[in-house]
This record gives sequence, C-alpha cells and structure tokens, in this order.
Amino acid sequence: MNNTAQRTKRERRVPLPAGIVPLLTQREIETYYGVSAWQIDQWRKAGMPDEPFAGQGRRYDLAKCQAWHEANATDARSWKAAA
Repeated sequence: MNNTAQRTKRERRVPLPAGIVPLLTQREIETYYGVSAWQIDQWRKAGMPDEPFAGQGRRYDLAKCQAWHEANATDARSWKAAA
C-alpha cells in the first residue's frame, strides 16, 4: 500500500489557489446570516447576487453578498430587529 492511500482526508487538504473563493450553499448562507431560507429568497428577489452553478440549488459569493448588504443598508441584524 502506498503512503498516499494511508493519509487521512484531513491530511490531504490543500489550500485554495490565490484568487479562488469558495461559494456558499443556500444552507451555509442562511447559517452565516442566521436567517431562514425565506429571508434569503427575499434578499435574492431584492437583488442579492447568486452565482451560476451547474448543480442543484444556488451558490453565493460571501464577499458579493456582503457588498450588496452594505450598498442596500441591510444586514441580518436590521432584518431581525424589524421582525
């Protein structure tokens, strides 16, 4: 058995190349902002960007979502306070 096969998944992790940003899933963006799927859908309908994705669901670039919130003076705290 070669040494590579014996390494655990954690040991095989490598950093992303410079300039590559992981996209968040719908569930991950909900968790990040602490809101429901409904709230994410409302923000998306209001213009929050999502990324083209060949699989199921949507993907979100966190930096673009944060910029959208700043430009539109919205964030999870203000939406929760209004509720």
